[in-house]
Amino acid sequence: MANLKKEVIVQKIKEELKNYKVVGIVSLENLPAAQLQQLRHRLRGTANIFVAKKRLIRLTFKELDEYMTGMVALIFTNENPFKLASILRKNRTKAPAKPGQIAQDDIVVKAGPTSFAPGPIIGELGDIGIKTGVENGKVAIKNDCVVVKKGEVISKKVADLLTRLDIKPMEIGLQLKAAYEDGVIFSGDVLNVDESEYIEMLRNSSKESYGLALELCYPAKETIKPLISKAYKEGAGIALSQNIFVPDLIDRFIARAERAASALMSIKS
Repeated sequence: MANLKKEVIVQKIKEELKNYKVVGIVSLENLPAAQLQQLRHRLRGTANIFVAKKRLIRLTFKELDEYMTGMVALIFTNENPFKLASILRKNRTKAPAKPGQIAQDDIVVKAGPTSFAPGPIIGELGDIGIKTGVENGKVAIKNDCVVVKKGEVISKKVADLLTRLDIKPMEIGLQLKAAYEDGVIFSGDVLNVDESEYIEMLRNSSKESYGLALELCYPAKETIKPLISKAYKEGAGIALSQNIFVPDLIDRFIARAERAASALMSIKS
């Protein structure tokens, strides 16, 4: 019976690989079962999450083997990998820290007032490196303080204090570790860059390319008008400096001659 069940799972993975253009590996670390079910419901029609033992996944799909570390699942979709990563990011929610968890980013307690009256809380905050004072009868945090660095384990003391401060530094959701499309593997480092960063990169690339095209006098739809304008100005400058009379510059030659005559008359007088 156990072997039959394994064969069914393997066959199901093979069918999904045929039905979808993109397959990815998502991390299930720190994701409660209830939240996984909610995500499955939200992603219905967009992506299909398939949980199976890594050994069975490897029997049918080895391309993403190096990303199958920790608790993982397969995700199938017809969206492109970048769109999939964006969808998963938008479906992540903030959550309190729990003892033993690994900090996903630096956890910072910001300076400012708290709701606590002076008391033992001052010592407790001091124990984790947070400097405090009393303002308007309440404990106030004097400076921003990194209480846990990215990659470090969150202690029970820190987790409890963060909860009391109503700070939710963790994110619950599916983290796309890698995706495979048409023979190309996209790592999570590439896929999980925020859209605003991509937009800024594209803007900078556009500006630099435009400037380079003008510098090289490369004719294109976007550069042809400024290149013609630049050429006209440079040609006019040469014509004026070398007294080359052309119809478009007659008015400027006359104006220059009148200024010269006026200057000469002022000297004579």
